Amino acid sequence: MLVPLRYTFRSLFVRKSATVLTLLGLASTVAVLAGVLALRAGFTTLFANNGRDDVALFLRPGAMSENQSFFRRELGDRLIKTLPEIATGSGNDGAAPLAAMSCASAARLRKLGGTGRDETNVPIRGVQAETFLIYDQVKLVEGRRFEPGNDEVIVGKKLGNRIQDCKVGDVLTLNTTPFRVVGVFAADGPFDTEVWGDFERIGAALQLGGPTSVVARLRADVRDDPARDDDPFDRLALRLKDDKETPATVMTDRAYLLKQTEALGVILLFLGGALSVIMGLAAVFTATNTMLAAVAGRTREIGMLLSIGFRPLPIFLSFVLEALLLGLLGGAIGCLLALPINGIETGTTNFNTFTEVAFAFRLTPDVLGSAITFSLLLGLLGGAIPAWRAARLAPTEALRRR
Repeated sequence: MLVPLRYTFRSLFVRKSATVLTLLGLASTVAVLAGVLALRAGFTTLFANNGRDDVALFLRPGAMSENQSFFRRELGDRLIKTLPEIATGSGNDGAAPLAAMSCASAARLRKLGGTGRDETNVPIRGVQAETFLIYDQVKLVEGRRFEPGNDEVIVGKKLGNRIQDCKVGDVLTLNTTPFRVVGVFAADGPFDTEVWGDFERIGAALQLGGPTSVVARLRADVRDDPARDDDPFDRLALRLKDDKETPATVMTDRAYLLKQTEALGVILLFLGGALSVIMGLAAVFTATNTMLAAVAGRTREIGMLLSIGFRPLPIFLSFVLEALLLGLLGGAIGCLLALPINGIETGTTNFNTFTEVAFAFRLTPDVLGSAITFSLLLGLLGGAIPAWRAARLAPTEALRRR
């Protein structure tokens, strides 16, 4: 026979001060955890949800990012012209490969409203005309595209509110070369925080000497399909890995972007875990003290329950349920406290490329579910010892206590 649920609910309201104190401790812990997880979710979503499986990225063998990669110009040309897996569609006759060379680097630029020392690394990308056909999600929202061969750039929409000289008509100095900002573009994903210019002029200004990657639209029958045992994309990647003339590491755009989240994702998980453990220990002690006080104050009640036929297990479960209710309520309050940060934009350094990336906090269902689960765990840990002590009370001894 189980202890009536109303008895458990009533006890939470009888001890209002202790209950409120416990809820505040749990809620603050959950709010911090939810905030860090929302930061990680926003960063991961920016990359993972905007990658494409129909676009391939060709890097130098062994390179895991464009900043680590470099191709000789002739090698890039050979990749574009000789790979049959690349789709066609550009050029006047529509038969030219949908592929382009790209050079990616970074420049130290001042933050908006900052001082000379308040700078950050902003991603700079030199692109060819075909790049806009491959990444057709890139749309101009203001101004015009840069003219090939000119010292002109277009900037991602999110840079305008974060970096100086990123409005149409401004002049950005890259290395020692001034570039006129002629347009602003929008693109879901990390491109929104980049500066794009002509491949030849950006490469010369940043002294890159050649492409850092080749991007290409793949034919429909070559796209990565994990469900297939004999995947054409896997065969392409394996062939180029050991190719003598055009060796390259090949990844889909989606796989590449996911790799760029690994370092910062691990750091944020570690940070969230460390803060949660430290604050969680305090919350567990608070919950334990609250439940121990509840056991001490209800000793005679427990004795009466044991005397009229309730077994120790239902008594134990009653107190565990009370602790879980505290955890659930604390988790719900903590999630409500974290809700205002959802959608707020921030920026941080991507530790894979050491460049600034802007994104928004995302309180996803997974984040909220993890926060609630953690709060329930804290409540369970805080209530286990008091519940065990209550279940082990002898009826006669409990009834004699005042």
